[in-house]
Amino acid sequence: MPIRHLTAAGVRDAERAAGDLLVNGTLMRRASAGVAHVVIGELTRTGGCYGRRVGLVVGAGDNGGDALFAGAALARRGVACVAVLLAPDRAHAAGLAAFRRSGGTRADRLPAGLDVVIDGVVGIGGRGPLRPAAADVFAALIPADAGGPLVVAVDLPSGVDADTGVVHDPAVRADITVTFGVRRRAHLLAAPRCGRVEVIDIGITAPPDDSGTVLSALTDDEVGDLWPFPGPADDKYSQGVVGVIAGSARYPGAAILATGAAVAATSGMTRYVGTAADEVVSHHPEVVAASSLDDAGRVQAWVVGPGMGTDDDALGVLRAVLATDLPVLVDADGLTMVARHPELVTARTAPTLLTPHAGEFARLAGADVTDDRLRDVTDLAARWQVTVLLKGRITLVADPTGSVLGNDAGASWAATAGAGDVLSGIAGALLAAGRDPLRAGAAAARVHARAAQLAARGAPIGASDLLRAVRPTIRELTASPR
Repeated sequence: MPIRHLTAAGVRDAERAAGDLLVNGTLMRRASAGVAHVVIGELTRTGGCYGRRVGLVVGAGDNGGDALFAGAALARRGVACVAVLLAPDRAHAAGLAAFRRSGGTRADRLPAGLDVVIDGVVGIGGRGPLRPAAADVFAALIPADAGGPLVVAVDLPSGVDADTGVVHDPAVRADITVTFGVRRRAHLLAAPRCGRVEVIDIGITAPPDDSGTVLSALTDDEVGDLWPFPGPADDKYSQGVVGVIAGSARYPGAAILATGAAVAATSGMTRYVGTAADEVVSHHPEVVAASSLDDAGRVQAWVVGPGMGTDDDALGVLRAVLATDLPVLVDADGLTMVARHPELVTARTAPTLLTPHAGEFARLAGADVTDDRLRDVTDLAARWQVTVLLKGRITLVADPTGSVLGNDAGASWAATAGAGDVLSGIAGALLAAGRDPLRAGAAAARVHARAAQLAARGAPIGASDLLRAVRPTIRELTASPR
C-alpha cells in the first residue's frame, strides 16, 4: 500500500483511537523514547554517548514534553543535557520534573559546542513562523554541515505547517525529523526542511479516510511492481504501443529525448509522428516514424506537446489526438494550447494526464502556484476532471477523486532543459501499458528523479545524461525476483 501522509486532524484521530495508550501517557513515553533512541544512534555513530552535549529548545505543550522526556533519557546515558524553556510557566510539568531528576539543566541560551539540538518548540498544532525568542535560538546555530550541531525535530520542524508544508519565515531546518506512528503531510510536502524522517512505532495506525484529499507516496517496491514486463504470451503490441508527437526538423531535441525515454521505459513499440523523423530514427532506430498523424498506425496512448509548436497546424494535431478515446499525456507546447482551449481536455472521458511546471500550471489554472501546492493541484484536477502532475522537487500527481501521489526527488539534478521531455516519454510508456494516469505519473516521477541522481553523481547533468540513466534505474527498482 502507498505510504499515507495524514493531516494534523488525521493524526489526532489516530491518537484518540489508541484509547488508554493516549490517556495514560504511554504514547508520549514511547514517542520520547523514540526521539532519544534516534539521538543515541547518531551520537554512537560519531563516538558514543557519554560526555556528549545535547541542547533542547522547549515550547509549551506535548511537543515540549516529548523533548524533555527524551532529554531525561539521554541524561541517564551520560549525556550532558541543557534546555532552553521558551515558556517556563507552561512547560510540560511531568517532562520537566523527569528532566531535572535525571540531571538535566536549564539555561537562557544554548551553549556552544553542542553535538545535537532537539527542536521541541511546537508540533502539529503550530501555526505560523517561529516566535522571536525561538527564532533567535535557532538563528545562532551553525549548520551541521559547517561543523555545528545536528538538529533533530520532534514530530516536524517548528515553523512548518503540518498540513500544507508551507515553510514560514523563520522556521527550523532539521537534519532529522522524528515522528510517531504515521507520517504527516509536511514530511512529504516540505521534505527538504525535514531532513531524514524517522518514523517511530508507538502503537497508532492511519485511520480509514475515504473522503477528501488523500496524500500518499509509492514505495520503491510498488514502483517496481507497476513496471510492465513481457509475459510468455506477450508481443510488441500487447506490451503497449506509445505514440509521441514532439519536436520538429529544426528543433529535434524534444522528439529525440521523449521517444528515447519511451523506448528506455520498456514500451513494446514507440511510434513517432512529426517532422523530426529522420533525426529520431538516427538516434533510436527501433522507433517507427511517420510524418503525419494519418500515417501513424495504432497506438495505446499518446504523448503530445514537447517542442511541437503552438501554431494552427499544431493545434489541429492536438485537437485530433484529444478527440480520440485513448489515454493522452499533454506537456510543454501542448499545455500552452490547452490553456487557451481548455475544452479540449475538460470534455474528454478518456484518461488525460497534464504535466505542467509552475509556469505552465499558472497558465492552465489562471493563477500562480501558491505555497499550498497540494490544494492548487487538487483543485485543478477536480475542476478539469483530469490528472495533473505538478513538477518540482516535490512532484505531486492528483486525479479528480482527490487522490494525490507525491514524490520527493531528493535533489534538483533534474532541473535541466529537456528533462521534462524525458519524463513525458517514461510516463507515456506506462500509460500505453495500461497503467492509470495517477500511478503512471507517480512511477515515472520516481524513476526520473532516481535517474537524475544516478546520472549526476554530485555534478550537473544534461537531459541526455538523464536519459542514459533511465534503463539502469528501472533495472534497480525492478531487481526483485518476479
